[in-house]
Amino acid sequence: MARIVFGTLIIAYCVLCAGLYRFQRALLYFPQPGSLNVGVTHITLPSTEAKVQVSVKLRQNSDTAVIYFGGNAENVDRSLPRLITAFPEQSIYAMNYRSYGASTGKPSEVALIEDALALFDVLYGKYQRVTVIGRSLGTGIAIHLASVRAVDRLILVTPYNSIQEVAAQQYPFIPVKWLLIDKFESWRYAAKVTAPTLILMAENDTVIPRTQTEQLITHFKAGIVTSKIIAKTDHVTIVENPQYSELLR
Repeated sequence: MARIVFGTLIIAYCVLCAGLYRFQRALLYFPQPGSLNVGVTHITLPSTEAKVQVSVKLRQNSDTAVIYFGGNAENVDRSLPRLITAFPEQSIYAMNYRSYGASTGKPSEVALIEDALALFDVLYGKYQRVTVIGRSLGTGIAIHLASVRAVDRLILVTPYNSIQEVAAQQYPFIPVKWLLIDKFESWRYAAKVTAPTLILMAENDTVIPRTQTEQLITHFKAGIVTSKIIAKTDHVTIVENPQYSELLR
């Protein structure tokens, strides 16, 4: 009887691991529909696999731009008003990940970074300075971009050391290291960033614990990072705090 029970548990565990492996991207990416904002236009990045839409707020005669990469369940159109207020003189470009908004294709780490590089390369010839902002999932994309392109400034909102570590905390009994495809190892690229970097943390973040962010900070070159903790906020409410916009400005 003990052998039967043990064998059943092993089979159930293997089925669970197989299910998590197969549907892992459905647990990581939560595509959001776009929304129409007054004064916001859209551009489409050329791609061999997908059409990637970017929500844009243009500033006439501006020589600076801001690129924004949002969270895994974020409608970046809804984030634009806050960004427009924080950066009144810069043009804003918020990327809709593949399958988010009107973008086509399927999201993956490789695909999103490829799209981020394409967006930066389009803008770099038009603007003298480009600031890159990443929030939550988007911080991994932003760090990777800043490690290989001439970013003027980098802002990271609730960043992680790696998605692998976040997943391992959520699924402690699963061999995440062996199953996860999109690891987003931000620590691997942090040391290559040369742009001045602002890191914003939520005091009560239970999605990406501050220990993860603090570990990430140790991988940057000395003197690169300025970090701030926004009190009485969590992973979601951090952007609603007035201090958030003030720090962006």
